[in-house]
Amino acid sequence: MGAVGALALTALPAWTAAAVPSATAVISEVYGGGGNSGATLTRDFVELANAGSEVFDLSGYSVQYLPGSASASSLWQVTPLSGSLAAGNRYLVGEGVGSGGTTALPTPDASGSIAMSATTGTIALVSGTTALTCKTAADCTADSRVLDIVGYGTAVVREGTGPATGASNTASVSRAESLADTDDNAADLTAGTPTPVNSAGQTPDTGGGEGGGGGGGTTDPGTARIHDIQGTTRVSPYAGKAVTRVPGIVTGVRTSGSKGYWIQDPEADTDARTSEGLFVYTGSATPTVAVGDSVLVTGKVTEYYPSSSSQSVTEITGPTVTVLSSGNALPAPVALNTTTVPDAYTPDAAGGSIDALPLEPTAYALDFYESLEGERTTFTDARVVGATTAYDELWVTVKPDEHPTTRGGTVYSAYDQPNTGRLKVMSLDSTAAFPTANVGDALSGTTTGPLDYSTYGGYNVQATQLGTLVPAGLKREVTRRQKGNELAVATYNVENLDALDAQEKFDRLAEGVAVNLNSPDIVALEEIQDDNGATNDGTLTSEATLTRFTDAIRAAGGPRYSWRYITPENSTDGGEPGGNIRQVFLFNAKRVAFQDRAGGDATTATTVVKTRKGARLTYSPGRINPTSDAWDSSRKPLVGEFVFHGESVFVIANHFTSKGGDQPLHGRYQQPTRSSETQRAAQAAEVNTFVKSLLAADKHAKAVVLGDLNDYEFSGTVTTLTDGGVLTPLITTLPAAERYTYVFDGNSQTLDHTLTTPAVTHFDYDVVHINAEFADQASDHDPQIVRIDVARCRRH
Repeated sequence: MGAVGALALTALPAWTAAAVPSATAVISEVYGGGGNSGATLTRDFVELANAGSEVFDLSGYSVQYLPGSASASSLWQVTPLSGSLAAGNRYLVGEGVGSGGTTALPTPDASGSIAMSATTGTIALVSGTTALTCKTAADCTADSRVLDIVGYGTAVVREGTGPATGASNTASVSRAESLADTDDNAADLTAGTPTPVNSAGQTPDTGGGEGGGGGGGTTDPGTARIHDIQGTTRVSPYAGKAVTRVPGIVTGVRTSGSKGYWIQDPEADTDARTSEGLFVYTGSATPTVAVGDSVLVTGKVTEYYPSSSSQSVTEITGPTVTVLSSGNALPAPVALNTTTVPDAYTPDAAGGSIDALPLEPTAYALDFYESLEGERTTFTDARVVGATTAYDELWVTVKPDEHPTTRGGTVYSAYDQPNTGRLKVMSLDSTAAFPTANVGDALSGTTTGPLDYSTYGGYNVQATQLGTLVPAGLKREVTRRQKGNELAVATYNVENLDALDAQEKFDRLAEGVAVNLNSPDIVALEEIQDDNGATNDGTLTSEATLTRFTDAIRAAGGPRYSWRYITPENSTDGGEPGGNIRQVFLFNAKRVAFQDRAGGDATTATTVVKTRKGARLTYSPGRINPTSDAWDSSRKPLVGEFVFHGESVFVIANHFTSKGGDQPLHGRYQQPTRSSETQRAAQAAEVNTFVKSLLAADKHAKAVVLGDLNDYEFSGTVTTLTDGGVLTPLITTLPAAERYTYVFDGNSQTLDHTLTTPAVTHFDYDVVHINAEFADQASDHDPQIVRIDVARCRRH
């Protein structure tokens, strides 16, 4: 939560105002009408804001003013600054005082005496206190000392297409709440009622009520209550406005990460759409309040978007707080369960934003959760559906009967069934170790805390009371060994394995192959890297990586595997930069023979040749049309021809492009756009075309297409891949509750697949669950295996 952006400055580097829009300190508001006729405020001001995530040191900086129509004799006037600007906070510079107006500014953080024009002028934020000398927009924006410029009215010196318009005796120009800085004043700033805020979060004291000042000694609440601020949509009607003395009881305090605390109004209104809870963001400062404190909070209302496609968090930033009393009873929490959480997930905005839609908390789960944003919530005896992560978080379901898997998870089986009972759980108790949970375990008893929202996972409970972990004793599966007449083919994503990884990783992955998969005859590996992993020095081979891995498999009781792969071109196949990721075939040469046909390389396609004995490959190993645009910055399929008991079997190992860039299920755009599907559809079409060429040469050809397809069994990717009935997805031969290879955000889902051609009629297929459901993982994917009775699949 809070403001986001690049690292803030701690020194005085050179900046180019027009070349790189600021992601740290910006000029957020300019007002030159103070003390003029009709003005309420008695003084001009410049407000700065920190759009970054770190404290910005203002020591040695200045704000400078130039008249809008500068003459040859016009000079920049300088007001030096001092102190620092916390992330997300404001900094107020008071300037010239007039004879009119009735209301003083809140205490400025810096003071000058510049008599600014109400209607036209230029303000610059400058590294240093020496007056600028530039008189044109081009010269000023090119000055390396200038961090930001705001020209208003008819100012000659400005950023972009034109100055900000609308400034007057009663109107300032200010940035949007997002603090967006595109280096175009006309686009970035708009006119409105002046809203100066200082670094303490104080606003002008108008004698109480909304927008009233930061103190004055009164302990009377302002007119804005939390439910007024939260409103009936996802975006606050007070966004961008200062609010004064908002009352509430502190219900939770976060002292690490995004620091702040939650307050809740014990005097709720009667509108189910308006939350009574709110987050108060304190930036880098550790909150000084405690749970049970009755407080009045003054600050500015913001809508913080953790990411571009996420929903926002309504919060108060730059706060000042008055503690009225301590040890107060907390408002009763709202129960989260099958009865209260709707079965429908989200309203549909045809791919657009749902921000402005009126909340319907009785109709949609996302609306229900949003109507409780910041409020105390509670659930009891919840099943864990996503194991504890390295970030001390886990997933539960508050709906125990919602699409359960056979091992305690919740299966994701269709786009319209996203599982509304899933919630992420964290703990605000820094004194107790967070429990290490696996899927199927339970949080017994009561878990209670404010309902929050984040980029990673959406709505989550920040537990002030965490249920007791009750382990379910989930075991890692061990599949049976193949029979003598069965060819066992497996796929395993080994998660960026390279020769520099710790021996423990090699040993655990090796155990998965030798013990849990029971030593398949062929293993298609995804995410084998070059021998020095992310080191980007042109290394391409994986010989050291594969030697260590096959040695570890042998030590774990498996066979001595041989391997084949195609060496990629440097930095062309996506994955971790420098890693040169690829697919690899391991095979047990005592059980199955690899049919080597030289000539395949990174850019040469293997093809199918029809012979009197059936189909064969021109190159083995080889790649499928590797120069196709479908494979841009992505892994190319690896094709190999094997012989088992005199029968040819073709294996195609895949690792399709990732789902990165897709909008989240819980985001503000509904239904979410899955933009990554476009490339996977093209990749699936390439593989489908290749399989069709194989079957055109031999309709009885036995082929196994497998690997990490990064898409679901109900996706368009799989539909394209199986077009024409040339492949059967084996995951669909399992019961619905067993169709998963991966767990993400509490959803057990299928990303890894095994598909076979029609001639493969006698098989035994198994997903071997050893990773995805466990907090302690060797990989984030579960492997799978198919055992084919080749003799019974022979042509008749």
